[in-house]
Amino acid sequence: MTDPADGERRPEALSPARRTPPGPAPEAQPPDLRPASAGEQKLDQLRKRRHDVLHRDSEATRKPRAQGRADARDRIDALLDLGSFVELDMFATARATGLGRDERPAPGDGVVVGFGAIDGRDVAVYAFDPTVLGGSLGEVTAEKIVKVQELALRNRIPIIGINDSSGARIHEGVAALAGYADIFYRHVRSSGVVPQLSVIAGPCTGGAAYSPALTDFIFVVAGAGRMFISGPELVRATTGEEVGFDELGGGEVLSARSGVAHFLPADEPECWAGVRRLLSHLPSSNAEAPPVRPTGDDPERADPELQTLVPGDPNLPYDMHEVVTRLLDDREFLEVQPFFARNLLAGFGRLDGHTVGVVGNQPRVLAGAIDIDASTKAARFIRFCDAFNVPILSLVDVPGYLPGTAQEHGGIIRHGAKLLYAYAEATVPKLAVVTRKDYGGAYCVMSPKQMGADLNLAWPSAEIAVMGPEAAVGVLHRRELAGASDPAARRAELVADYTARFANPYVAAERGYVDDVVEPRQTRRELIRALRLCLRKRAERPDRKHGNIPL
Repeated sequence: MTDPADGERRPEALSPARRTPPGPAPEAQPPDLRPASAGEQKLDQLRKRRHDVLHRDSEATRKPRAQGRADARDRIDALLDLGSFVELDMFATARATGLGRDERPAPGDGVVVGFGAIDGRDVAVYAFDPTVLGGSLGEVTAEKIVKVQELALRNRIPIIGINDSSGARIHEGVAALAGYADIFYRHVRSSGVVPQLSVIAGPCTGGAAYSPALTDFIFVVAGAGRMFISGPELVRATTGEEVGFDELGGGEVLSARSGVAHFLPADEPECWAGVRRLLSHLPSSNAEAPPVRPTGDDPERADPELQTLVPGDPNLPYDMHEVVTRLLDDREFLEVQPFFARNLLAGFGRLDGHTVGVVGNQPRVLAGAIDIDASTKAARFIRFCDAFNVPILSLVDVPGYLPGTAQEHGGIIRHGAKLLYAYAEATVPKLAVVTRKDYGGAYCVMSPKQMGADLNLAWPSAEIAVMGPEAAVGVLHRRELAGASDPAARRAELVADYTARFANPYVAAERGYVDDVVEPRQTRRELIRALRLCLRKRAERPDRKHGNIPL
């Protein structure tokens, strides 16, 4: 039997906790007029209770249904393998009384929790139900989520949260706040142990926004998902600023400006497919290796297009996406945060069937220079890869850190150090390819040999130096150029001499800082050969509680 492709759903036996799918009508049978036994009465009571929860009809359920919006169980069913969901705590209800709560039943208390499978692999899941008290979080809601968080942690399986909630349940007071704290604590306990994914399918506001923020990856459904700490009314009341929901915390803001979101699917079906695709690259826990997917892409494949992809003029841009996809299996690349810090690429792909995390400078944006946003984006991604045994492939074309007062005053030193720390801390296999520029302090950051890289390759177009030829000549020969009869011609001579002597890969190769200078078309083959070896890598960390990354 072959493994299902990304996004393909595998049917499994139905759980008794699911709604029964439509099927052929049974043949008519004569009515049984015998009085029901005590056991049958109890079974009927169970069936009625289950039916009332699964098929309840109220104004709160009719309105979204009329608008074509999925409810919590529909969303879970759309995400998981067909028929695999097992629901827990279906009959839990709120304990709070007063303020009209006694007359308004809350079946499930606003959240559906349980476990199921994605591509045959076990996952835990919870989904807020906006048709029950607006999906607000109360004491019992939190207890249900904490139960499934503990289930995921004990059994070392990923957990997925589907958020569509109005926030803390006001009339439950501090019990609701304590519930959020319980959830946050479990997020931190699970961090780096099991993958945690969040889907924002509706509002996620106030303190509730910190729950997804503590997870590994966030999907925001475009046009529906919103996240913010203070809503437009509070912003208006405290600052006088007029702002709308989407301007404050809509999908575009979260994915392109703040960097809170990692993926921005166009609708819920695209979101479920994206979650399934992402999980196909990840292990179930930190105790496992990522899944290996067999590929028909030849590991020895050469790509002649790479030979001429980098322009001869070092000031001309090119698209690092082209390099990435031409190296990976089947040219498949799942980019993370594609709209944020676009001067740096991050995402998942495969080499020889093995998942790798890819980090690459993008010469098309800011010439690939590293700024504050790029530093934090890459550092977090690298730390995730290291936590879950995903090898890291770095593609380097970087002129340095982005200069300017905005960056300096914004803390580029502190934020840039995060990236340096992440690379140095990582003990997974680390492979790096310098395609062109590798200048100054950025050399020290982008996975050099001295930061524990296992394989460092360079293309013949690589320029590894303290700074670029133009800038170096301006510093070293400023007086000579000022007194030259033809400064332009003399500058051209000095630049050519500096390039030949320093701005090339061979000085670094002579010192062993680069393991080999390779033809671009052979890069895939060399990376796969090194990866096969480095998958056996074992690295010992110093004994300590934890390091102090410059947050």
